[in-house]
Amino acid sequence: MHVPDGFINAPTSAVTGVVAAGAVAVSLRGARRELDERTAPLAGLVAAFIFAVQMLNFPVAAGTSGHLLGGALAAILVGPYTGVLCVSVVLLMQGILFADGGLTALGVNITDMAIVTTVVAYALFRGLVKVLPRTRRSVTVASFVAALVSVPAAALAFTFLYWIGGTTDIAIGKVATAMIGVHVLIGIGEAAITALTVGAVVAVRPDLVYGARGLGQRLKLRVNGELVDAPSDTGPAPAPVAARSHRKVWITGLVASLVLAGFVSFYASADPDGLEKVASDKGIDEKAEEHANADSPLADYGVEDIADARVSGGLAGVIGVGATVVAGSAVFWAVRRRRNDDTSPSSTETTV
Repeated sequence: MHVPDGFINAPTSAVTGVVAAGAVAVSLRGARRELDERTAPLAGLVAAFIFAVQMLNFPVAAGTSGHLLGGALAAILVGPYTGVLCVSVVLLMQGILFADGGLTALGVNITDMAIVTTVVAYALFRGLVKVLPRTRRSVTVASFVAALVSVPAAALAFTFLYWIGGTTDIAIGKVATAMIGVHVLIGIGEAAITALTVGAVVAVRPDLVYGARGLGQRLKLRVNGELVDAPSDTGPAPAPVAARSHRKVWITGLVASLVLAGFVSFYASADPDGLEKVASDKGIDEKAEEHANADSPLADYGVEDIADARVSGGLAGVIGVGATVVAGSAVFWAVRRRRNDDTSPSSTETTV
């Protein structure tokens, strides 16, 4: 789904750049409320994990592959505003270091892959958890459905942007049919990865999952020897905040990200992803431009001058995970610090 330079014309790219900048600004402000003592230490790790899993293209049809977009996963784990920032950090690292996704198309990619996926997925997720039973399994099921829908939603958003500012004269109906069709299949993979990841974290540390907050079991009362739900006005029992350190989860997540990017990625599908396949088949890529950072020493997820493909790709993946976790953690630490400054005693003093 990474849109290269030349697919979308300059005016449309500029407008989406403004939209993306505005959304990031709003997300920076909204993330102050989300980045508490539970989510703040993990937000940078979530960005690095998304970067790593995006390197694992999986086959979805003959000659076509797909990979995680990550908006649903990030929104459910650390919150929708922080989720937009997580995916945006990943896209920025990929564009600058690995020449993946055009720099002039960065606004298009953030709008499509960070904003659309996060907003659609989290809105659907919240709607589902309100009507499903209040269990951990419901969180996993809602994660699956939300992630599944978010991918074709992003494909539809790209189709809309292409209809407005595409640089080639291709019937939009053909583009829409091809994009949505293949990305429904990719969405199944996205849903599986998201549900498995969210389910794994919920199983061991439900207090760390932003989307699972407030979903504790309803308080039970014993009446005539039987347990029944307490009256609704007592509300659900608050989910306990684990006193354990986040360090174990953080280290486990980082190691998993490094293994996925540094080793497992070598076995990923080499077939073009959904957008690349559609672009090639329909002629969307006729005016594609070479990436401005095509001569980057890490371009195409390989380290320059290292002949062994396994070592080159693995080292590039490890560097990418490291750079993403550092960049993401720096952003979220700054946002968290701003929140602390805003809520400090001196900032809440009133004058008479």
